[in-house]
Amino acid sequence: MNGTGLIRPFRSARTPPGYLGNAADHVLIRSAGNYFHFKIDPCPALKEKCTLLMSAGSQIQMAPQTTVNATQPVHSQDSNMSTGSSHSDKEVDSNTPEKLPRTAPSERKRKRKVDDTGGTIKGVRPVSTDSKKFNDYFSNKHSGNSPIRHGGAKSPSPQQPYPMFPPSPQQVGLPSPQVPVTPTPFEFYKQQPPRPPLPTMVSKLVQTELTCQRIQEFETQASSDLELRNNKIEELTRTNEELRHQISAQQKTIDQHKQHINKCIEVVKKLLMEKSSIEKKEARQKCMQNRLRLGQFVTQRVGATFQENWTDGHAFQELARRQEEITSEREEIDRQKKLLGKKRPSNSEGGRKRNNSAMHNGTDTTFLKPDAVPGSLTLQEYYEADEILKLRQSALKKEDADLQLEMEKLERERNLHIRELKRIHNEDQSRFNNHPVLNDRYLLLMLLGKGGFSEVHKAFDLKEQRYVACKVHQLNKDWKEDKKANYIKHALREYNIHKSLDHPRVVKLYDVFEIDANSFCTVLEYCDGHDLDFYLKQHKTIPEREARSIVMQVVSALKYLNEIKPPVIHYDLKPGNILLTEGNVCGEIKITDFGLSKVMDEENYNPDQGMDLTSQGAGTYWYLPPECFVVGKNPPKISSKVDVWSVGVIFYQCLYGKKPFGHNQSQATILEENTILKATEVQFANKPAVTNEAKSFIRSCLAYRKEDRIDVLSLARHEYLQPPMPKHSRLTSNQQQQQQQQQQQQQQQVGSFSTGIFGGAMNASSSS
Repeated sequence: MNGTGLIRPFRSARTPPGYLGNAADHVLIRSAGNYFHFKIDPCPALKEKCTLLMSAGSQIQMAPQTTVNATQPVHSQDSNMSTGSSHSDKEVDSNTPEKLPRTAPSERKRKRKVDDTGGTIKGVRPVSTDSKKFNDYFSNKHSGNSPIRHGGAKSPSPQQPYPMFPPSPQQVGLPSPQVPVTPTPFEFYKQQPPRPPLPTMVSKLVQTELTCQRIQEFETQASSDLELRNNKIEELTRTNEELRHQISAQQKTIDQHKQHINKCIEVVKKLLMEKSSIEKKEARQKCMQNRLRLGQFVTQRVGATFQENWTDGHAFQELARRQEEITSEREEIDRQKKLLGKKRPSNSEGGRKRNNSAMHNGTDTTFLKPDAVPGSLTLQEYYEADEILKLRQSALKKEDADLQLEMEKLERERNLHIRELKRIHNEDQSRFNNHPVLNDRYLLLMLLGKGGFSEVHKAFDLKEQRYVACKVHQLNKDWKEDKKANYIKHALREYNIHKSLDHPRVVKLYDVFEIDANSFCTVLEYCDGHDLDFYLKQHKTIPEREARSIVMQVVSALKYLNEIKPPVIHYDLKPGNILLTEGNVCGEIKITDFGLSKVMDEENYNPDQGMDLTSQGAGTYWYLPPECFVVGKNPPKISSKVDVWSVGVIFYQCLYGKKPFGHNQSQATILEENTILKATEVQFANKPAVTNEAKSFIRSCLAYRKEDRIDVLSLARHEYLQPPMPKHSRLTSNQQQQQQQQQQQQQQQVGSFSTGIFGGAMNASSSS
């Protein structure tokens, strides 16, 4: 078969209407205007090919036949204007020759309708009453009104008015008496645009280029690719399942670890709370014992009010009694000495000398020495009694010194006892005395101290597993909103300054969080020990070597504050803000409390003049320099030299046990009497003995004019704070200094010689 005809199913008389039939049984083939009937052998391969051809031919829609002249161009079956598929797809199956009943030939007769040109209606097959062969029903000749198929597809021209739709039953000559046959106007076909070729034809052409072997290769490759893809998918699915199992296992492990950690944390919390409770009980028991031994506060009525007065305990009463006994014994020793002096024997040798001298003068004296007083002592006896009294007196003196030392020790214990009593009282009054956990992290254990508007608690960080100090700031509920806002502003300012500091001599700030509407908390590094102020109250003075170590560490922290960008002025440096990490002066120190600090940024700080003191009146007056007390229209200018003055005051207090200016004065008295403004020069006591280098260091720190005072960076390079140099290096440094001095002298001499020559030449020229 060459593919030039169409294949349509053959329908028998028993086929119901609307049934196209099976193309594998009977086939009608149209070729060159004629139909040929074939009975197909039921071969499976041939059946499949015919079925494919039928399915390909049924997808092509053709236009109905029209009258075409011999000179007009024809269209091929590939064109979308081809005629023939309409007859094969749209003809009524009841009019086929096999369905017409042979006993009624009159019913098979059909009237031919003649068009204007005298031709027959297109697509109508002649029907005859005679029994003819199947091929006789069609004309063997190619009529002029039948379209001719050839290769290639062309677009319709105006001379070929082919319809774009399948023909109606009237156009194919079917009897329809209800609807008359009306020809389609020629202008209608002119207006129709050409239809593009169907994409199925293109796909058919592409498929025809492939061979069965190639298709089989493609199928084999596709199946192998599909198998590989399925294997990959299965592998990835297995891997995914394994990872899911691993993730679930890890998640279970993590959950177990979390539960274990939570259990550990709960156990740690319980242990810490039990330990804190035990420590609280022990502290209260010790205070109860010390109340009897050291003393206690007793509430007494004074008029219409009640006052708490301190009453010493039995230890102080016992010391006072012993001191009274020592005093009475001293008085008794003095009385016995006076009596012993009356019983002192006369000097016989001295009497002889006087007698001899009188005899030599020629005078005879009748004066006779009276007899010895009854009960008088000999010289030996007197010496023994006098020695006993002296020994007793020296023993009493030593005992009195021991009593003084014991009294000082008791006074230190009493100070600690009073401080502990106040702490316990404040702890009982605090609302955080039941071991709360703040911010789901910090377990409060005990109160360390209380200030004006804040409490400092020792706490344990459950997350980082370390001890911290929680400073709880509590605002007064009766404050106005502007005062609260001002307090919060200063606290946030302190936090912003302190959080960026990282130095081993500066207390670290870990966290800040809100507790409620009127309180918030700052978390600081915990230091187990007291501050320097408490140590000085206990021990009065510190040896020079230990005091120098403290000053070196403080200056190191100040150097760090001045080297960061922007630099920071502490402004409130005092012994109370210097923490002793180990509780004694032999260890490390850390400075804290940046509530009054000043930031020397570019906007507020001028290197030549300094920055304005906006918080005049704040701070601790004994440790502030004179420029902070200057009153005028403009605020005073300050710089980092404020902290240098504070270092000098602290060093002086450590060495001599008192402040250099305004020692026994209150802050109000210092302001009234202008004590610091009059502190033009520092005076040093004779005792204790202090080296001249230490005195020079203090003088450089306490210079009255800030222009003459040393700055922080120069203070860090001061020779008093530098490590000791070996003798060899010291000699080499001295030699270098001498060489530099000699070079300077030589340069000066050369300069004077050149000026002399230049001046003589000028004089000679002027005289000439």
